[in-house]
Amino acid sequence: MAPVPLFASSLEAQLPALKERLAAVVEGGRYILGPEVAGFEGEFARYLGVRHVVGVANGTDAITIALRAMGVGPGDHVVVPSFTFYASAEAVATAGATPVFCDIDPATFCVTPETVEAALTPRTKAVVSVDLFGNVAPDLRGLGLPVLEDAAQAAGGVLGGRRAGSLGDAATFSFFPSKNLPCLGDGGAIATDSDELAERARVLRFHGSKDKGTFTEVGYNSRLDELQAAALRVLLPELDGWNAARREAAAAYERNELGEHVELPCRVDGAEHVYHLYVARHGRADVLLAALAARGIGARAYYRVPVHRQPALAADVELPGTDEAARTHLALPMGTQLSEEQVREVVAACASGST
Repeated sequence: MAPVPLFASSLEAQLPALKERLAAVVEGGRYILGPEVAGFEGEFARYLGVRHVVGVANGTDAITIALRAMGVGPGDHVVVPSFTFYASAEAVATAGATPVFCDIDPATFCVTPETVEAALTPRTKAVVSVDLFGNVAPDLRGLGLPVLEDAAQAAGGVLGGRRAGSLGDAATFSFFPSKNLPCLGDGGAIATDSDELAERARVLRFHGSKDKGTFTEVGYNSRLDELQAAALRVLLPELDGWNAARREAAAAYERNELGEHVELPCRVDGAEHVYHLYVARHGRADVLLAALAARGIGARAYYRVPVHRQPALAADVELPGTDEAARTHLALPMGTQLSEEQVREVVAACASGST
């Protein structure tokens, strides 16, 4: 049987529409902050149910710019989980602030109000809440601090009837090609209901200027380009269908037995998971990963070394939930084109390799 890849997705069906739209952009000659960017910003804002979307060059810049637009800067502390991609915390430091690491619930891989509260300091200016692996983290605005929702891995997810990307004072997205909503390279966005925050983000993404002549901020050259925005306008209408296919693949895993020692992903209460990755847990995760690889099953660990143990941002803090998640997690194949037969093959390999 053919190997089962970690990602089972394809843009093949969208290629004709993508080629047509990209050719139109090239022929039109507008490549920077033109009608495609404006069109996508409006369409994505309506999809999310927010007033503003500001397109930027990538998801990491989105976090940095959003934090600065929220007033975060040198001397401030920002609470952020350590069990996440490095960029979630790196962007805090790039904004001039200090990341303060909080723990997670190892069952959901997300922060909780309690883990965030335990990390607060007198200098805490904001909280970064990460929607990890497609799970939507709890709404933290009841803590009384500005919340930036890192929704890069949860486009299309829902919590309590609200879409991921609308659950903070601002939210950020990455459209890296492996994301649930991809573009054809790097791209990112900031979403918010705040007119003031959106306007400041627009200034910061363009060198700190509104008019190319007067520079009121030390900003960034970080703009979503027309070609990527055009691709996103083609692909955004596919997002809900793709997420439905991911949920069906997750349901296929849950209809079968992965092995008595494999713990299935847990959803945050009230969340509609979109399974950017299908991440299970196992007490001997690396042993199971090796067994799956031997049978041609694509699987991997993502954050074995969490951010608070990375050399550039190392911190002396005890995070037992993070350490447990880092040690026990493994991502199994997931995607919009994962077949029932492939799921059964993965399940059989897990059952034989998990004892």
